[in-house]
Amino acid sequence: MRLGGRLAAAIEVLDDIERRHRPAADALKDWGLSHRFAGAGDRAAIGNIVYDALRRKRSAGWLLGDDTSRALGFGALLLEWDQSPQKLNETLDGDKFAPEPLSAAELKAIAERKLAEAPDAVRADSPDWCAPLLERAFGDEWVAEGAALAARPPLDIRVNTLKADRARVIAELEGTQAAPTALAPHGVRIPPIDGSGRHPNVQAEPAFQKGWFEVQDEGSQLAAELAGAKSGMQVLDYCAGAGGKTLALSAAMENRGQIFAHDSEKSRLAPMFDRLRRSDNRNVQVVAKQSELTSLSGHMDIVLIDAPCTGSGTWRRRPDAKWRLTDRQLDVRKAEQSAILDTASGYVKPGGLLVYITCSVFDDENTDQIEAFLGRDKAFSPVDHHALWAGHFPGREDAVRFGRQGLSLTPARSGTDGFYFAALRRAG
Repeated sequence: MRLGGRLAAAIEVLDDIERRHRPAADALKDWGLSHRFAGAGDRAAIGNIVYDALRRKRSAGWLLGDDTSRALGFGALLLEWDQSPQKLNETLDGDKFAPEPLSAAELKAIAERKLAEAPDAVRADSPDWCAPLLERAFGDEWVAEGAALAARPPLDIRVNTLKADRARVIAELEGTQAAPTALAPHGVRIPPIDGSGRHPNVQAEPAFQKGWFEVQDEGSQLAAELAGAKSGMQVLDYCAGAGGKTLALSAAMENRGQIFAHDSEKSRLAPMFDRLRRSDNRNVQVVAKQSELTSLSGHMDIVLIDAPCTGSGTWRRRPDAKWRLTDRQLDVRKAEQSAILDTASGYVKPGGLLVYITCSVFDDENTDQIEAFLGRDKAFSPVDHHALWAGHFPGREDAVRFGRQGLSLTPARSGTDGFYFAALRRAG
């Protein structure tokens, strides 16, 4: 397929997403199943246009003066694919599968509009109702942070130190531009793709099958590192999900001590079993039932809460979620977070640590939750997060944001997804 056919297909998928209010991944999968003639390269390019259009939805629509799928698809190519209006029209000319070229009215709108002069929420590519949340979190830098959340993401992996080291994994990934991450000591980064490119399928690599690494954003790796799990500890990963942080904690503990991995929805735990077999993590006990945690009450060195949240910090990877998010969903998450903090804190032993993590950038889910919890439970107090960060990443204070409680990682500041981290010590 030529670019015109790919653009037409992307517009069709964007129409499906808008009409049926469905995730982008589902719409793209269905398109591929009904258009089996499209090769892997075509599907990747169509997916890139769709995701670029969703990441840059506000700015693409503003540029063309419309919010139709056509405007978003063309806008994505102009903003992210190094295309000029004239070059794009020349490329589409004569392609019978392409949409109609940019019209005179569209060309006029593009020529008259400068993105630097657009409203703040447009330049941040943010829903209007989220703009005050971003401004509260980031102050004068909120537009830049919003724009960073609308950029293409890298592909990050965490080296499993139980089986390999970083140099060995990078050597195995030769030809992918893999390089050490800027902060995470066991991380490897493959940079964001350009244009119609696609990231390598690293999970098909023999090194992955042998358990040498896991796909994990650098921010998630940093949060696990800051938790400070050590050999011999007793750790509860209370919202373990598929186990990304569980495996990182286990490797840090060198398979000594014990990690209890729990999640309120046991279906989320299912992928963990294969990951454990592949990675040689042997000190993890998966606990699906809440009742089976009773004996752990007041005995854990670390209780880690990777709390359910809006996922606003992952908008680079899941841009469609940004436009489906509502203030009601935020309220539901806040209630869940509060209840989880109250329950999980009971497993922390005197002198132990309660670690609260979200992949959100909203204060409502982060600092506000911690301050409210500290108001309810006087047994806990925050650690010195400046000292904690400096102890792990000396000289890199530029890469983190310190709040009233805890710290935050962001695409603009840290080069990671958006994460919040707070550690609270229980009185001895």
